[in-house]
Amino acid sequence: MDLVDTVWVEDATLVDQFDTPEGVRAWLADHGLPGGDDAERVRDRLTRARSAMRDLLEGRGSAPINAVLSHGGRRPQVGDGGPYEVLVLGDPSWHAAWTAAADLARVLGERPDRVRRCGNPRCVLWFLDASKNGSRRWCRMDVCGNRAKVGRFNQRQRNSRTAPGR
Repeated sequence: MDLVDTVWVEDATLVDQFDTPEGVRAWLADHGLPGGDDAERVRDRLTRARSAMRDLLEGRGSAPINAVLSHGGRRPQVGDGGPYEVLVLGDPSWHAAWTAAADLARVLGERPDRVRRCGNPRCVLWFLDASKNGSRRWCRMDVCGNRAKVGRFNQRQRNSRTAPGR
C-alpha cells in the first residue's frame, strides 16, 4: 500500500514523491529495497506499478498489475535452515515495483475487505485496515479524520444558526 500512497493531496495540490530522484531513493531506502543507484529507471517501474495498483484498487481492471507481475516471480528453495523463497527477475530494475505489486496481490488474497480508500472524498490515499474490529475509515485520524470531525461540527453550527426560531 505504501507505493500507492506516494501520491497525495497537500493544500489542494497533488504531490508525487517520485518527482525527484531523491524522492525515489528515499522511498527505496525506507523500504529496504535496492535500485537507488539507477533511480530514473527504477522510477519508471515504480510509477508503472503504482498506476497499475491504483487501476486494480479503483476497479479499472487487473491487466496492468498482471503486466507488472510478469516481470518476476518467487522460486521455492530449501537450505540448511529450512525452506525459503528466492526472487527471480528478468531485469533487476523491476525489483521494488514487482515486490510492491506482489505484496498488494498477497494482501488482496488474504484480506480484500480490509484494503480501503480513505473516507475523506478529497483524499487519494489507500490503507490496510489492521484495526481489531475492521472499522477504520481514514488514512490518518490526525489528518483526514479530524478534518471530517471539524467539518461535521461546522455544519452543525451553521445549521443551528439558520434553524427557524433563532
